[in-house]
Amino acid sequence: MVSRVAFALVVLLPLSLFAADSAAGPAAGEYSGHFDALSSLAVSVAKAMPPDQYGFRPHPESMNFGELMAHIATTNYQFCAGLKDANPPALPSPADKDGFVKFLSDSFDYCNGVITGLSNEQLNSYHNSPDGRLLGREILLAMFVHVAHHRGQAEIYLRDKGIRPPMYRV
Repeated sequence: MVSRVAFALVVLLPLSLFAADSAAGPAAGEYSGHFDALSSLAVSVAKAMPPDQYGFRPHPESMNFGELMAHIATTNYQFCAGLKDANPPALPSPADKDGFVKFLSDSFDYCNGVITGLSNEQLNSYHNSPDGRLLGREILLAMFVHVAHHRGQAEIYLRDKGIRPPMYRV
């Protein structure tokens, strides 16, 4: 009898812990840590540009720096609202550096709340996104790529103005 109880504890307890772990949603483990770094670096890039240079555009067909920051923020909201199968919240129209930095930072806060609460079902289901209907995991990857792409552009804007971009860190 004791050996059956011991066997049950040795085998079933770890399985139940694994099941509880996976029910909480792997997104926190798979994405959240990297999302914090993505967010921090993007906001640092936004803060590095002087307020009077938010209208700077390196080419006539390019977005200006403020528009680029607003584009990242708006698309973050769209990706993350899609993961919740909801519409994005009402979005501001910032007019100065502080407004753009807040808009960008708030978009990452919104997404962080969504990402940490994702279930396996949400990650493995299709949702609407700015890139079309994708699996939740694909939406997260698309969002990460989108932010990294435009943050890289923003770093070139900074360099064009003689500003050293914030150091990349994970």
